[in-house]
Amino acid sequence: MYKHLTREQRYAIYLGKQKGETLEMIARSIGVHKSTVSREIRRNSTSNGRYVWNKAHDMAGARLCHTPGNRRLDDVLKWRVVELIRNEQWSPRQISGRLKKEGIPVSHEAIYAIIRKDESGELASHCRHKMKYRRKPTHRHETKATNIRNRVSIHERPAEADGKRFGDWEMDLIVDKDGNAILTLTERSTNFLLMEKLRHGKKAKPLAKVVWRLLLPYKGEALKSITTDNGSEFAEHEWITKKLHVPIFFADSYCAWQKGAIENGNKLIRQYIPKGTDISTITEGKIAKIRKKINARPKEKLNFHTSAECFFKNIS
Repeated sequence: MYKHLTREQRYAIYLGKQKGETLEMIARSIGVHKSTVSREIRRNSTSNGRYVWNKAHDMAGARLCHTPGNRRLDDVLKWRVVELIRNEQWSPRQISGRLKKEGIPVSHEAIYAIIRKDESGELASHCRHKMKYRRKPTHRHETKATNIRNRVSIHERPAEADGKRFGDWEMDLIVDKDGNAILTLTERSTNFLLMEKLRHGKKAKPLAKVVWRLLLPYKGEALKSITTDNGSEFAEHEWITKKLHVPIFFADSYCAWQKGAIENGNKLIRQYIPKGTDISTITEGKIAKIRKKINARPKEKLNFHTSAECFFKNIS
């Protein structure tokens, strides 16, 4: 396996040449093949043919930085990438973007290559899509739902609530087959996530009180609107509006893309709470841990800052 020469090895080559040693003698002293020494001297000598160890090291480093494509990751960096996938469930793009901010250029494709080479499938199991991608066609079905009194359609939502303005939220539920539920809320511009298990399942009034308690600290400039779907569990939307002074808008039926931020957030949660899980067995501690992990993920749309960093920067 090829490894780049170190400063110490280049210094030993320099000393060997000064002493008049042969390439074979120099190679044996630094533990490489003589062809490696020959190639090093040929590639990294100065324009007048002299080999100066510190200049040679700088030339090799500059060439490495400008080499196109992805090179093999060193073992320490690969270990860090694998740990971020395994322990934090970060995507290749998130890892690549975050490392780039630290001055470590690693392509997301190089990280995907690591996942694909893992024959056990463990790394793929920590990816959101399990390395399987499906696209479903979307259709617009404008609706005037009658199961919620005084429902306000998403088409009446202000144009400035376009996902770029801070303070617009989306709301949804994650539900199991027995009706146990977790309330999820996300701020659209930062994807900051709030979640809490509902003791009373999908009952509208208890749910409304949980929404009020979770969003009360952000009442004001950090709470401009809420968008949700037409589930009867959100029937007490007027009570929420009265308590928090925030308008609530309802998406069209079968148009999950109209509240894409919370749909994406729920998919991230499903990495930790797969479909079929009995939500009644999920502890508050686990929910807090999941929320913290997701909010600590770097996101491409945030220039690989985390949702928590960007959210609290806006309210500080």
